[in-house]
Order: sequence, then structure tokens, then C-alpha cells
Amino acid sequence: MHPPHCGAADERCVGPTAAQMAFLLFGFGLMILGAGAIRPCNLAFGADQFNPKTESGKRGIDSFFNWYFFTLTFAQLVSVTAVVYVQSDVSWPIGFAIPTAFMLISCFLFFMGTKIYVIVKPEGSPLTSLLQVLVVAARKRRLKSPAQPWLSLYNYTPAKSINSKLPYTNQFRFLDKAAILTAADRRNPDGSPSNPWRLCSLQQVEQLKCVVRVIPIWAAAVLYHVGEKQQYLVFQAMQSDRHLAATFQIPPATYSIFSMTTLVLFLPLYDRLLVPALRRLTRLDGGITVLQRIGAGIFLTVIESLVAALVERRRRRLALDRTADIVISGSRGAASPMSAMWLVPQLVLAGLAEAFAAIGQVEFFYKQFPESMRSFAGSFFFCAMAAASYLNGLLISVVHRATAESPAGNWLPEDLNKGRLDMFYYMVAGICGLNFAYFLVCAKWYRYKRVELEMELELEGKEIRKF
Repeated sequence: MHPPHCGAADERCVGPTAAQMAFLLFGFGLMILGAGAIRPCNLAFGADQFNPKTESGKRGIDSFFNWYFFTLTFAQLVSVTAVVYVQSDVSWPIGFAIPTAFMLISCFLFFMGTKIYVIVKPEGSPLTSLLQVLVVAARKRRLKSPAQPWLSLYNYTPAKSINSKLPYTNQFRFLDKAAILTAADRRNPDGSPSNPWRLCSLQQVEQLKCVVRVIPIWAAAVLYHVGEKQQYLVFQAMQSDRHLAATFQIPPATYSIFSMTTLVLFLPLYDRLLVPALRRLTRLDGGITVLQRIGAGIFLTVIESLVAALVERRRRRLALDRTADIVISGSRGAASPMSAMWLVPQLVLAGLAEAFAAIGQVEFFYKQFPESMRSFAGSFFFCAMAAASYLNGLLISVVHRATAESPAGNWLPEDLNKGRLDMFYYMVAGICGLNFAYFLVCAKWYRYKRVELEMELELEGKEIRKF
């Protein structure tokens, strides 16, 4: 299912047929559908196996996200080393057969556990419920807000609902009007509204508030990914000395394994040593709050970008000071005599930033979204990564156009020795610094989602300690 191999250099190559190209795109489409179905759901499904109403269950959820990313990153580490080596140096069919075999084993193991999984049954479309709140709040926008909304708002909960009840919060109070019960509103004998597009419950309103509160934090997460992903790392490695021995060079695309290795090594230490030590100091199940964890990762992106700028400045200066005698095949310019191992510190910082911010984001979205939207919450993390990729592309395009005609020259040419990639990294560091300040404001404003059972247990604990 591929075109014939090209012969001599002057021979015209035959391209793929329409059927071959359609078959390839069909395979890509299946990969997209599979990843889109698995990634948002396996996080929520895995965490659903723990009981959040017990202390061991809460700690289990906190550890689950750490070990999930540990497993995921370790698998990626094997993929970009062993599997890529087989594909490029042994055989492409064998290289593709290896992940195919692992996926078959994965399916077998998954279905083996079907009878022991905790499966939370859906309770209708959560997006429809959120839309109903917006529509009803707009229709009732002229009504006067009640003096004691936590007492007077319509607070209906279905009898068979397994979602925890959310207490009233005073943020986004304009949404409260969707739960104001008027004389025109009709209810069924069981207390449910006859027309949910005319009257919403307080629980629906609070669920929408949870989603709206998360959006500013999500915006900070997008900018975090802009700073954490180093788009020009491969080009920097190509124009550096990648020799580890006289006859061995590290492939430029392989340097990302240093950030992966950092994550794989740090997470067990964080989960087994650092969290218990912090737990004794803060008395928090996770050692620190989720927002503190995200903030630490965002701050590390600032340091990472500054280190990347300084390393690139040194690489370029050494390349311009004297003509390098190491010319890498495929590079647009001469390679700097600087060892490419100088790129490792910024990659280590990237791995640490991911250990804090990326995993913190997944945990944050899972815990702060309404319980009926946890798989939707899992997709928020990957949507942030996708948005950051587009934003990175836009940022590079803007820099290209803005510096192409400048006296100092283009910052991002094909030959990095003729550009100023270090200035680009300084600019990214500034963006990450502003993002960190923005995140601090959002974190101070944010109110964690709480359920009525947690509030009752906390009040009981205070009374016991007081006694």
C-alpha cells in the first residue's frame, strides 16, 4: 500500500495513487478517533476507581495522576528510542508491528477487567444543562436577585443522582437568576421543572460556575505550554557538537528524552518522599494545593526560557568566533564547537515544569469540574496543548515578519548562526513572566469547588478540636 521505491537519481519517482493516499489518511483518521476517545476518558475513568469520600481514596487520586504521567512518559521514552530505532535502522513494518502488538495486549487487559471496574453511569448531557442555565439567566436578567439566594433559590436534586451537592457560592451572581422561581414556572409532581429551559436548579447554576471559574486558569495553562515546549531544540542540536565519542553522535531529535527522563525519575521521588514530607508540614493530602503545584511549574518555565536564551547565546558566539570543523549533515549552517549537552539543563527544567504544572492541571481540571463532566475535564488539558501549538506557530510567524526587515536581521532564519534565537527565548521568558503574574492573580481570586458533605465534616472537625 505504498508507491514503488525510486531508482536512479535521475529517474522520475512515482507518487502514491488516490487509493493509497486514501488508505493512509484513513489510518490517520483512526488514530485521531482513538486518541480523542482514550486520552480524555482514561484519566477520569482511572480516578473514578478511587472513593473520594475516604482519606485513602483521596490520596489514591492524588497519586494516580503522578503514576499515570510516569507510565505515559516512560512509554513515550521507549517509543522515541527503541521503537524509532527499529523503524529507522531495522524495518518499518516491524517498527509498526511493535506498537500494534502492544495495543492488542492493551485491549485484552482492558476487557479482562471489565467486571471489576467502577463504572459511573451518565446522567444526561452536561453541556445541555450548562446551556440551559445561560438561556434561562438571560431570559430572567431583569429579575431582582434575592437577599438570601442560598435559601430562596430553586434547589431541586434528582432522587437518583449520584453527584455531590454543591453549596451556594457568591461569584458570578448574575447566573443565580436562572434558579429564581416565579409564579409562571411550573413543576412536576416530583419537584422537577416542567420546562428546564424556563427554570434551572441551584445545582445546575453552581455547576456552570465551576466551569466558568476554571477558564482563566486554563488560559494560563495555554501560555505555560508555549513556554515549556522548545520549538527550536532540534535545530540547536543540529548546529552543536553532538559527539559523545569519536564515532557516536546523539540524533538531534532524541534530545527530548532528557526532559522525559527527568520526569520519570522525579515523579516517584515526588510522590513517595516529597509529598509525605510536605503533608506533615501543611496537613494537606497532596502536600501542597493544586494551584500551588501549577504555579511552581509556570515559574519554572520562566527559568527554563532564560537558561535556553543564555545557552543559545553561548552556542552562537562560539560558532561565530571561529569556523567550526564539525559540519552536521542536513544543517543549514556550521555547527558550533559547543557541546550539545549544554542543552540538557533547560530540558531538565522542562521536565520538572511538566511534573508540576502539567500533572497539576490534569488533577485541577478533574477535581474542579462538575462530577458529570470529568471526561470533558480530561480533554481540557489536551485542548490547552493544542491551543498552545497554534499560538506557538502564530508567535513564530509574527516574529518572522517583524524581524525580517529589521537592521539586526531575522531572529529565526534557517541558519541559527545568522539569527537571534536567544532574543526569541528572552521574549518567551517575558511572556512566561507575565503569565506567572496573571496566574497569581487568578489563583488568589479562585475559589475551590466544595461539596456540602466536605463542609459538614470540616465543621464537625472544628467542633471536635474546639472541644
